[in-house]
Amino acid sequence: MKSMHKLFAAGLAMATMFSVAGCGSSQSAQEEHPDSIKVWHYEEDNGAQGKAWAKAIELFEKETGVKVEFEKKTFEQIRQNASQILNSDEAPDVMEYNKGNATAGLLASQGLLANLNDYVSEYKWDQKISGSLSDTGKYNEKGIMGSGDWYGITNYGEDVIMYYNKDMFDKYGIEIPKTLNDLEAAMQKFVDNGITPLSEGVAEYPLQHLWWQLALSKADDKFIDAYEMYDGDVDWQGKETTYATQTIKDWVDKGYISKDSTGVKAEDAGQAFMNGTYPMFFSGTWWFGRFQSDMPDTNWTFSTFPDSKKVVGSSGNIWVIPERSKKQDMAAKFIDITLSPEVQNLMGNSGGVPIAADPSAITDEKSKELITSFNEVLKNNALGFYPDWPTSTFYDELNASLQELVNGTADTKTVLNQMKDNYDKGVEAAGVKQ
Repeated sequence: MKSMHKLFAAGLAMATMFSVAGCGSSQSAQEEHPDSIKVWHYEEDNGAQGKAWAKAIELFEKETGVKVEFEKKTFEQIRQNASQILNSDEAPDVMEYNKGNATAGLLASQGLLANLNDYVSEYKWDQKISGSLSDTGKYNEKGIMGSGDWYGITNYGEDVIMYYNKDMFDKYGIEIPKTLNDLEAAMQKFVDNGITPLSEGVAEYPLQHLWWQLALSKADDKFIDAYEMYDGDVDWQGKETTYATQTIKDWVDKGYISKDSTGVKAEDAGQAFMNGTYPMFFSGTWWFGRFQSDMPDTNWTFSTFPDSKKVVGSSGNIWVIPERSKKQDMAAKFIDITLSPEVQNLMGNSGGVPIAADPSAITDEKSKELITSFNEVLKNNALGFYPDWPTSTFYDELNASLQELVNGTADTKTVLNQMKDNYDKGVEAAGVKQ
């Protein structure tokens, strides 16, 4: 996904939200032989990752005799409260967390995440996680990803793709798009038939992912390095961001995106695609398994975004071990089980994109198609990461600017200036500019 960073006071609301007892005894016996470990993640039970993590918990308990105290959180709960929680006795022992400079990188630079280098060597995780997939697990002393020490371990990949309800396309005699011109022509035909084509959620990540994909369609590695790695200056009035922002405005004006989507969250946008309200949805492969299980009677398909050499995506979210955990060895053991063939193969057959599955064990044809598509993205070095990663506040700021663009209270130039100001302030405040 998914993947961020508003920091606000803990207070009574946070104490209520995270009310379970702290993570482990300070006694050495408890550290060496814990009775339980606390695991947090935010995957849906019927999604590929949710099914895989449930299997990992089952295998871990069977193999170690240690009970897993599992707590499901929402993406927003963890996003908004991670720094406070991990700096308290409420911290879990292992947690799924969003990757990138402004999330995992920020926490690593603050000393809130355990250094995993020794576990990487012990379990040989770097033999399974390499190339661009490893970028989001390693951070330097400033919290910039791609080099330095290991602070997070992924076990799947993800990219953001176009989902198409083929039944709706067939009903109106519209072909599945192969080019950007095809895509815009298809959207216009739906509008002509009184249907808004794109399911969007501007209150959370979906529209900012589309905005970034449009920018990536005009981008090269130099632009991505400047934007994501602070290696050079970002021209906010340049072709990449101008094209993306103006295209979003044009698509709203043409009725391809509803003005009413400004208050729509990601889950609602996905549900609207699933129930057949909209024929298209641009979002992550984390939805794939849910669509397989929740749309059994719908003929749907997918593709990477047309006419773009770069796509939104990266490794999947990462498992991190809080520095305050007293059960880090057992937490690492749990992470290793999530990379086991049984868990990885289950993920692959449930619509996920595992990084260590046995190809011959993936029997679901649609899942094979997804994995093949992602492998092609990796082969072409096409992962373009996510737009909110550069600063700890940019996720909310991007959403706010795009909401103004969609509801018509700000034009393209104004929105770009807002983005530039927020980006520059966040990067300067973080002190990460090279």
